[in-house]
Amino acid sequence: MQISHFTELKVHRKSGELAALIFAISKRWLAEERYSLTDQIRRAARSVGANIAEAWGKRRYEAHFISKLTDADGENQEVEHWLLTARRDGYLTEPEFTDLLEQKREVGRMLGSMIQNPTLFLLH
Repeated sequence: MQISHFTELKVHRKSGELAALIFAISKRWLAEERYSLTDQIRRAARSVGANIAEAWGKRRYEAHFISKLTDADGENQEVEHWLLTARRDGYLTEPEFTDLLEQKREVGRMLGSMIQNPTLFLLH
C-alpha cells in the first residue's frame, strides 16, 4: 500500500495516541505543575506528531526529511525525561509509567527505522 498522507503512517497514529493518553493522565496532576511538568510533557508529546507531519512535507529532499524525523525523535526522547520526572514526583503509578514508556519506545523504534530507511518514503 502506498502512503499518500502522513496521517496514514502508523508512527503518526501511535504518536498521537501517546500524546492523547499523556494529556488525559496529566489532567489529574496538581495545578502548580501546569507551567512546568504538565505543559512540558504535553508540548513534547504533541511535537512528535507535528514533526512527523513536517517531515512528510519535506520528503522531496532526503536531508530535510531525515532532519525533521530526527527532531521528532528528539521530542520523543524529551517525553521520556518528563515521564521519568512524573514517576519520580509521584504523578504516575509504576504500571502507567511502564505502559507510557513502552509506547514511547515503540514510536522511537518506528522513527529510527524511517531515519535509517528514508528512501522508502521519499518522493522520487
